[in-house]
Amino acid sequence: MIILGSTGSIGQNTIDIARNFNIDIEMLVAGTNIQLLQQQIYEFQPKVVVVSNKELLSSIKSDHTLHLLYGEEGILKGLEICSSTLVLNALVGFLGLKPTIHSLKLGKKVALANKESLVVGGHLIDSKKIIPVDSEHFSLWFLLHSTQKPKELILTASGGALRDTPLHNIFFQKAHDALKHPNWSMGKKITIDSATMVNKLFEVLEAFWLFKEKNIQALIERSSTIHALVGFHDGSFKAHIAKNDMRLPIAYALAGKDIFEKPCKECDTLFHPISLTDIQNIHFEEIMLERYPIWGLKEQVLCNPLLGIIINACNEVAVEKFLKDEIYFGQIAQSIFAALEKFHIPPHSSMPIEEIINLDKEVRYFTQTSC
Repeated sequence: MIILGSTGSIGQNTIDIARNFNIDIEMLVAGTNIQLLQQQIYEFQPKVVVVSNKELLSSIKSDHTLHLLYGEEGILKGLEICSSTLVLNALVGFLGLKPTIHSLKLGKKVALANKESLVVGGHLIDSKKIIPVDSEHFSLWFLLHSTQKPKELILTASGGALRDTPLHNIFFQKAHDALKHPNWSMGKKITIDSATMVNKLFEVLEAFWLFKEKNIQALIERSSTIHALVGFHDGSFKAHIAKNDMRLPIAYALAGKDIFEKPCKECDTLFHPISLTDIQNIHFEEIMLERYPIWGLKEQVLCNPLLGIIINACNEVAVEKFLKDEIYFGQIAQSIFAALEKFHIPPHSSMPIEEIINLDKEVRYFTQTSC
């Protein structure tokens, strides 16, 4: 298999699954964590390694023949060199779009943890060739294997780091507090996206493109034990309840559901069942627009999913500015609303990837200079 983003949290969990199920790794893509990447190279002996920039190439050591590449073009070339038919895309942000599309063009299956691929390019992607790795979308995939047609899909959200911050204090919060996620250990950007509810808005778009359903809701479930629900026309619901451990969806994506048809020592080692005490105090809360104003865009993006291109580009710049303490927490939402006022995409339109890239650049420049 191929791992894009091998040194991030998803990538490290994928390495763990690959190790336990003896899955060969042909290509590793990483950013700047050369020390961890070096350990992965020695353990798995990949054929191709890609780093973020040319200057890092001299830092890579190997005791076997290795194709060393760098940058976005290096990722695309590496995908062409490799014969592996499964790609785990755990890249962060817009960078993940081209590798997803290129992998599919090459006839590979994509285990997708890069939400931006669907947020900005879902209309270009055949979702039948995607295996969702996001815990919520894996749960929906798990639940949708039913004979009934679903009435609604329901995602769950933790509420993020500021879920209990008094409303009058939220706008002026700084990165230090917004990075304290109550349940998950994640990268900085997705932790901030969780606090603003941008992450859940993006997951709505992911669910739309993956499952072709528009009746998509979300609720706050603070323990992150129920990951998703599916409601049916007979009034019943199915819920996917599991430990908040990303290795479960990764295992399905890498090894397939057949591995769980019979007991296996790897399952006993890697996965732990939910006990009744874990679910006895679970309850759901409404997502309040006063706390999460960005959530008010949900119906708008479901009517015009390509708005995800604008929201994603603006959000990436605004979050970067927030992490540098250049703007307050509340200004992230303000920047997104300003970008949606500035840029327009007609409903029911399509957009080739070249136009997506150009619009992405325009929105980033606007957000950087005006917001």
